[in-house]
Amino acid sequence: MAEIKVHQFDAVIVGAGGAGLMAALYAGKSANVAVLSKLYPTRSHTGAAQGGVGAALGNIEEDSWEWHAYDTVKGSDYLADQDAVDVLCQEAINTVIELEHMGLPFDRFPNGKISQRRFGGHTNKDTGKPVTRACHAADRTGHMILQTLYQQCIKNDVNFFDEFHVVDLIRVDETVRGVVAIEMATGEFHVFHSKAVMFATGGWGRVWEVTSNAHSLTGDGPAICLRRGIPLQDMEFFQFHPTGIYKLGILITEGVRGEGGVLINGEGERFMEVRGYAPNIKDLASRDVVSRAIYLEVKAGRGINGQKYVHLDVTPEVVNHYYEKDGEDRRIDRAYIEAKLPDIADFTRTYLGVDPVTEPMPVQPTAHYGMGGIPTDVNGRVLIDANKTFLPGLYAAGEVACVSVHGANRLGTNSLTDLVVFGKLAGKDMATYCESAEMLPLPDGAAAEVIAEFERIRQSKGGVSPTDLRKRMQETMTENVSVFRTEETMKAALDELKELRAQYQSVEIQDKGKTFNTDILEAWELGCLLEIAEVTAVSAYTRPESRGAHARDDFPKRNDVDWLKHTLCHRDGDGYRLDYKPVTLGRYEPKERVY
Repeated sequence: MAEIKVHQFDAVIVGAGGAGLMAALYAGKSANVAVLSKLYPTRSHTGAAQGGVGAALGNIEEDSWEWHAYDTVKGSDYLADQDAVDVLCQEAINTVIELEHMGLPFDRFPNGKISQRRFGGHTNKDTGKPVTRACHAADRTGHMILQTLYQQCIKNDVNFFDEFHVVDLIRVDETVRGVVAIEMATGEFHVFHSKAVMFATGGWGRVWEVTSNAHSLTGDGPAICLRRGIPLQDMEFFQFHPTGIYKLGILITEGVRGEGGVLINGEGERFMEVRGYAPNIKDLASRDVVSRAIYLEVKAGRGINGQKYVHLDVTPEVVNHYYEKDGEDRRIDRAYIEAKLPDIADFTRTYLGVDPVTEPMPVQPTAHYGMGGIPTDVNGRVLIDANKTFLPGLYAAGEVACVSVHGANRLGTNSLTDLVVFGKLAGKDMATYCESAEMLPLPDGAAAEVIAEFERIRQSKGGVSPTDLRKRMQETMTENVSVFRTEETMKAALDELKELRAQYQSVEIQDKGKTFNTDILEAWELGCLLEIAEVTAVSAYTRPESRGAHARDDFPKRNDVDWLKHTLCHRDGDGYRLDYKPVTLGRYEPKERVY
């Protein structure tokens, strides 16, 4: 420890995306807070969120938080905890207005109020028709949230440690004492000693081949917690967004369909309606429904020219035709698309050579969002067992956390809502906790274990390429634990992942230095990815039903009698142990989802 620099703060927040920054703002009002991020904060993945943040403002038509809650529970395939959903949907309204007051440049209706657009699964509960609930800043909503919150943190003197990669949690019995991080510029280890720790590290989409997730989303937070005795909840549920750019996975926001875009198969059909997948709400059904529909259309040979994609068409000619056919009193033109979807237009022109104003866009499902994660309550406190016992001083919020408001399938826009609502509540609770908690001493050798692991990777001469292992992991997860699963495919994945984890002990890196050694950091991240992949496959293998994003060909029906419960996966030696806890029900009893 004499060679390791030790910093002391009341609270340490790991991750500088929307949840981490929101928590830092609120915890920092009374506590001395440090935010650690392996990226510069405005490069955090919140900035990639495009279409909107969900809140029932009712700025252009009737809406209510109860309708938002109903859509969230229905979208979750009834696995969401309804008490937490109520908090999310009620708090969303004032939190979005608060962001506006911070200076977030939302688009506006002509009456001056925040503009809202339609989004998949958002409905008027009485009529079942789509409702405008997604508050947006063009198609850069997440980017604007990130910039606004970072500016507020700088204004309020939050302490930032940029490009400090957190690699371990310091836990002593039922207490947390801080984290261990590597300063990327020097390769030196630092200990951040604190009363409270919060993880806001985002998702783990890089487990799969085709994903909307940045290369930095490698499951560090959940893997670190799993290794320190924290179970992971509902990891079998990972959402595949229906409209990623073909082969690349870069997201095409649901806002395209909210603005009237339609999905067309190789036979020129608007298949969500014609083929009966969602005859009422059509292209704006929940994401799991649309992703499975695209998969089934491709499987049936109705992809475009027999390929593994369909078209998303937002050309004015096609959209206006369907508006007229559906009896809608609205029309779009080039200027409208360029104003409402500028980044999408730029993406498709840059990566595909396709102008969305005149041509349809080729899309396929892309690994997008983890509904599971570190179990928490609505105040971000981490829960360590089926009895909802919390570990004092440990928090999580954002995609890395499982509150659970997304259940088996997240409703579009609720990711940004989740970030700002539960980031805020976690920050407030951390501040309260830090006022009364003691600064407990660091244990001897607090960083010794993780330093030894990095030295093992650095000195290894095993000859196994981390790049090859990562590729094999992504291939087996894409082939076997993807949009559809069976016992046979998941068993194949588990066998392969077990072999890959064994080979991981022999990974060899080329760069043995310390300065900006991304080679060793990526090798360590691969260990996190392999662990998260295995937890996902184990949890999915043992759930014999189809629910939300977990669709099994061998068990196609939802089984509420036996499986209306949350999965908890604990690390147990070299293997895993599963436990379960009940779903908190409320006003909405489980029933068949009809779109």
